[in-house]
Order: sequence, then structure tokens, then C-alpha cells
Amino acid sequence: MERFILKKLLDWKNSPYRKPLILKGVRQVGKTWILKEFGKRYYENTAYFNFDENEEYKQFFETTKDVNRILQNLMLVSGEKIVPEKTLIIFDEIQDFPEIATSLKFFKEDGKYDVICSGSLLGVQYHRIASISVGYKTDYQMHSMDFEEFLWAKGYTAEVIEDMLAHMLSGKAFSDAEHNIYSNLFLEYCILGGMPAIVSNYIKKGTFEGSLALQRQLLTDYENDIIKYADGLDKAKILNVYRSIPA
Repeated sequence: MERFILKKLLDWKNSPYRKPLILKGVRQVGKTWILKEFGKRYYENTAYFNFDENEEYKQFFETTKDVNRILQNLMLVSGEKIVPEKTLIIFDEIQDFPEIATSLKFFKEDGKYDVICSGSLLGVQYHRIASISVGYKTDYQMHSMDFEEFLWAKGYTAEVIEDMLAHMLSGKAFSDAEHNIYSNLFLEYCILGGMPAIVSNYIKKGTFEGSLALQRQLLTDYENDIIKYADGLDKAKILNVYRSIPA
């Protein structure tokens, strides 16, 4: 599915002043998919490293700050291919390893590699990442799908969407048929929300079947994250705040 963030990533790639990028965003917002898709579209190859699934990657950053040595070790263990100036390097799920930010300075100074870091809960440790790598990184925030991205996923063209916006900006009324179609589309979006997996499931099936189960699982995952990353009494306090949001 097309996302607005792709254009920002391409602008970053084309900038001669680019620095290592940190992509932040909540769980299941589509960060990993968009980064792999970005690499597939605009680079000869992509080297993907998941620090949650492969904790041994962390030791390569702890023992040396030499970029070439780090990459040689990563390639040896993972089998990934990294070619200077032709490879997008993705360090994913780094929320439990903020120390990786120290290496961003050295990647920036080396200048031969495009590096993007990502993680679902970077906000928890972000003060450490920011203080370690100040001046050597760029930050992007990724959000859930907005209504326009939802319309793209449904197959509506840019021309249709621009016409819809023109009506809204000018105050010109839609025809009865248009109003009925667009109202139903917006209602679908409100019911589903903007999480890509839920939208994708709905479009593939053509019904809301399974959508509620996916939404509930996502909420459960968020609560589990709160319990995992909060300390002491903060767990209960944060859970209470989180559960009170609908009310």
C-alpha cells in the first residue's frame, strides 16, 4: 500500500546532506514494511537486521566503533550483502538497544552507507538515543494511515481524491450518489482505523470479518508493552490512563 512517508524517505535519500535516519512510530504502524519496500524500490539491495530476533548483533557494536568491522561481522553472521553507496542498511527493533545510537556518529562520518534505524517503542529510550547521537541523525515520525492513504488502498485514483478535496474546499455539494459513496468510505475508515494490517485484511476479504479480532489483539499488545517497559506503580497508572482514553 502506498504511504506518504515514502516520499519523505526518497527526499532523504536524494539529499547530499543526509544523516543516519531514525524512524519512530507505534507498533504495527507499518515501519518495517515501508523500509523494506523503500529499499526494494530505490536501492540495488537491502540489508535488514532485526535486533529483537537476533540479539547477537548487539555485541558487534559493543566491541568496536569501526564501521567496516561492524558490517563485516554482521555480514558474516547474517549472510546479508552490503555494498557501499548501493545498499540500504536497516537496523530494526532497536528499542531495547539504544546504545546503537553511538555508532550513528561513525556511520555519518564514514559517509558510504545509508542507515535507517527503527523500533516500535523508541520513545521509551529515546532520551538516551538523542543524547548519544545529537547532530548525527535525522528523525522521522510515522503515523497510521490517513483517509487519503485508505482511499489509495481501496483503489481510488489521485484524480478522484483531488476532485473530492476540491468539492470540500469550494463548498460545492456532492451529487447524491457521490455523497453516499464517500460517506460510506469515511465510515469504513472510522470503523477500521488506520493500521495497515487491519485495512489490508478488510480489503482482501471485502468484509469486516476478523477486523475486530485484529483490533483487540493490537490493544492487548499495547497493554503488554506497557507492562514490559513501565516500572513499579507506573504500570498500573499508565494502564489506567490508557484504558480511560475511549471514555
